Amino acid sequence: MSKADEIYRATCLDILKNGVWDTDREVRPRWSDGTPAHTIKKFGVVNRYDLREEFPLLTLRRTYWKSAVDELLWIWQKKSNRIADLHSHVWDEWAGPDGTIGKAYGYQLGIKYQFPEGEFDQVDRVLFDLKHNPASRRILTSLYNFQDLHEMNLYPCAYSMTFNVSGNTLNAILNQRSQDMLTAGNWNVVQYAVLLHMMARASGLEAGELVHVIADCHIYDRHVPMVQAMLEKEGYPAPKFTVDPAVTDFYAFTPNSFRVEGYRYHDFPYEIPMAV
Repeated sequence: MSKADEIYRATCLDILKNGVWDTDREVRPRWSDGTPAHTIKKFGVVNRYDLREEFPLLTLRRTYWKSAVDELLWIWQKKSNRIADLHSHVWDEWAGPDGTIGKAYGYQLGIKYQFPEGEFDQVDRVLFDLKHNPASRRILTSLYNFQDLHEMNLYPCAYSMTFNVSGNTLNAILNQRSQDMLTAGNWNVVQYAVLLHMMARASGLEAGELVHVIADCHIYDRHVPMVQAMLEKEGYPAPKFTVDPAVTDFYAFTPNSFRVEGYRYHDFPYEIPMAV
C-alpha cells in the first residue's frame, strides 16, 4: 500500500469515526434533486507527503492524474480563468456566460504587482525569490483576494502555497479551506506535488515535503457508503514518477513532461453524485 493510501485511509476513518455532522444546520450545497447535501467533517487536518520517498498517487481508486496536471497548468502556467483553455470538463458547471469562472484561480495568479526589482505576478515572484532570495520566509502565493471574491464563480478551495528552502530542498505548505474527500481527496495532493516538482526543477532544487493543511475536511452524506467500500480494499505500492530531465523552464512543462509507471489501482464501480 502506498503512503498516500495510508494517509487517505487514516483521514477518512478518522472523519467517519470522530467527525461532526452538519445535519443540524442549513447548508448551501444541494444534490441534483434539491436535497441539502450534508457532510461529516473533521477540522484542521494536516497531512505530510515526502516526495523524495514516493509520488502521492492514490491506488485505492484511480486518480486521473493527467487531467489533474492539466488543470494545474491551466491555473499556474496559463494563469487562465477561461474554460476553453482547459482540456477537461471539471469546471464546466462553474462557467459563466462569458466562458470564464470569474476573477478566480488563474486570474489571481496573473495579476501584475510592482516590486522594487520590477513588475511580477505571483508565480513569477516565487520563481524569482527561489533563485535570488532562497533564505526568504516570505515566498508564498494567495488566491483569496477579498476585493474580487464577489466576482468569483467559486471561492478558491486550495488557496495558498508557502514555499521554503532548507539546504538544497524545496518544501511547501498547501492551505485548503475545504476538501471533499471522495470527489477530490487525492486530486489536489497530486497537483501540488507536481507543482512542487516543477518549482524545484526550475530553481535548481530538490523537491522535498508537501504539507497539506485542510480546514474543513469532509465526506458528503451520499458518499459515505462508497468511501466505506473503498476503504475495505488493500492498496498497491506507489508507482514510479519521473520528470523530463530536459525541462528546466517552469513555462515549458506540459502534461507529457511527467510520467507515471506501474500505476495499479482498484476499480471504483460507482457514479459519484456531485453537490453544487
